[in-house]
Amino acid sequence: MRVRTVAIAALGLLLSAGARAQGPTTLAELGEAWRAELVAAGFEPRTIDEDGNRLSLLVDGDGPPLLFLHGVGDHAGTWHAVAPAFADRYRVVLVDLPGHGASEPRESEVLPMATVVAGAERALAEFAAERPAIVVGNSMGAWLATLLAHRYPESVERIVLIDGGAIPGEPGGPSLMPATREQAKRLMGFLRDPESPPVPEWLLDDLVRRAPTGATARMTRDLPGLFAHMLIGRLGEITTPVDLLWGASDRLLPLAYAERMAVQLSAARVTPIARCGHVPQAECPERFAAALAELLAAAPPAPAAEDAPE
Repeated sequence: MRVRTVAIAALGLLLSAGARAQGPTTLAELGEAWRAELVAAGFEPRTIDEDGNRLSLLVDGDGPPLLFLHGVGDHAGTWHAVAPAFADRYRVVLVDLPGHGASEPRESEVLPMATVVAGAERALAEFAAERPAIVVGNSMGAWLATLLAHRYPESVERIVLIDGGAIPGEPGGPSLMPATREQAKRLMGFLRDPESPPVPEWLLDDLVRRAPTGATARMTRDLPGLFAHMLIGRLGEITTPVDLLWGASDRLLPLAYAERMAVQLSAARVTPIARCGHVPQAECPERFAAALAELLAAAPPAPAAEDAPE
């Protein structure tokens, strides 16, 4: 099914754990440790409550708003190794998207894409009220960033898409809800560079244990909603500048996917990161942070017509 490679394309919490085999031995423990790192670095826990639905965030710094959106099954902790570096120049906002981390709904059987999109919209409205935001999204978070730029161009200055977007990927690939350790191992092979540290067995087992009730399963129970939020044939309507910052070793959504999007966007450029997979902020945080800082310091991509020789 082609939709799964777009809708359920981020397992950053799992990928990061592969590089940190020591310490916590469950994904939940690991996530709490990363959130504690962010708080210790100066990030303040915040909430936005609307109609009883709590959206959890971590916020630090002053300056233009810089909104980070994680992928499915992940949470704000995925940015723990890179976000503090940007808090001296930006108002950095790390969002737990609805149904993820500490954000509600946490126990619902179905997690509609519309609910997740609404959470991203609430965060944008809260922090881009006075000046437009830069939105950085990984995998599903990149999909959401694309939707925000399409719907609210006045509130989004530019977007950085990391190994994700709002069009379908190619069919095939591993199961994103593995039922065995071998299936989990195959999935990790698609998401990581072959030279990255091996994923510990406890992580593979925890992934299998969580698969039936995790965010991936909950979101795939709303396939019509996933399809409804794609921008097939409509990427050209986006006027916001787009950077596509891509792990060159990603086999789930390979570099060709980024290039396919770039030719449809009015102002876009592709920047590969060598020896990184689907979640580069977790797998290779130093090189990812340097690449992102360089992009944000440079002028945003210009429309193709402006780049053409006269």
